[in-house]
Amino acid sequence: MRYTFAMRASRLLFILTTLQARGRASARALADEYGVSLRTIYRDVDALSAAGIPIYSERGNQGGYRLLDGYRTRLNGMSALEAEVLFLSGLSGQAAELGLDAACASARDKLLAALPADVREGAGRMRLRFHLDVPGWFEASERPACLPQLAQAVWGKQPIRVRYRSWKGEKERALDPLGVVLKGGAWYLVARCDASVRTYRVSRILELQVLDGHIDTTLDFDLTAYWTENARRFEQEQHPERATLRLSPWGIRMMEAFLPPYSVANATIGEAALDGWRTVTLPVGPVRHAAYDLLRFGAEAEVLAPEALRVHIGRIATDLAQRYAMTPGTLAVDGRPANGDVAPGAPLMSDCCSAPLP
Repeated sequence: MRYTFAMRASRLLFILTTLQARGRASARALADEYGVSLRTIYRDVDALSAAGIPIYSERGNQGGYRLLDGYRTRLNGMSALEAEVLFLSGLSGQAAELGLDAACASARDKLLAALPADVREGAGRMRLRFHLDVPGWFEASERPACLPQLAQAVWGKQPIRVRYRSWKGEKERALDPLGVVLKGGAWYLVARCDASVRTYRVSRILELQVLDGHIDTTLDFDLTAYWTENARRFEQEQHPERATLRLSPWGIRMMEAFLPPYSVANATIGEAALDGWRTVTLPVGPVRHAAYDLLRFGAEAEVLAPEALRVHIGRIATDLAQRYAMTPGTLAVDGRPANGDVAPGAPLMSDCCSAPLP
């Protein structure tokens, strides 16, 4: 079996760091831990030895592979900052937004230099074949001017004072920054304000000042766990109601394009009726927000419940009909005349073939 260069590079580093940490390990133990064959471990050890790593084997029950006493690898003199930004080595654009592009590039170069020549070539090729594009289609990535300064405060565990624009107006806050999160092309700050942990959109920070002192990091805080739970709770709070509607075949195909991902993921779709339409039940936001989401389907959807949502959409449709009133007999863009009848031979929107949005 032929392994990719990236997989082999990972194994070589695994073997090297394992021996450095434990002092000794058998080929069988290394093979079992990484899930490969003994022959693969033998080849990898030979590659490390050929690259100048002082690795040797000992026989006997307590034998195995060892590194020469006193040998330690420092990945070619990698600095503390370079080691910290290794996790950003595949996110060069995002590292630049954080002000860490130089350190990230340096760390990547030093890591490549520490690898054997054949593995180094493959790792470089891997970097050229994969690209991460964070924002969704038709959306631009936010690039807040204060982000590098904010990142330095997070790394340095320094308190900050911000002037922040919320939906209710501008406010000033003294914050203890705990971490930054990139989601869908937008940067968010997770910070402690008084006794609670809150989330702030970085693009809404109007002014930022890094204060003297250091924040208390003795409290147990898991950024990943916090964000996962906060995102789940936020999605639920933004979709407190459930709506039942009928969708045409075209409407069913366009659900992912027109509706929030949370609504689509938690939708229940019934069997198709004789006319091809299906009954769909899904979570939606408050009446006003839900109405504008569902109006994107045009005449390809009919809201059945709740009654308040159906009435609200009916009122909007009536207002629109009055605003865009046509002269009797005038054809609309989809072939429907103004009186609601279908012109002979004119296709309905639901009959048209529409390519889904990317």
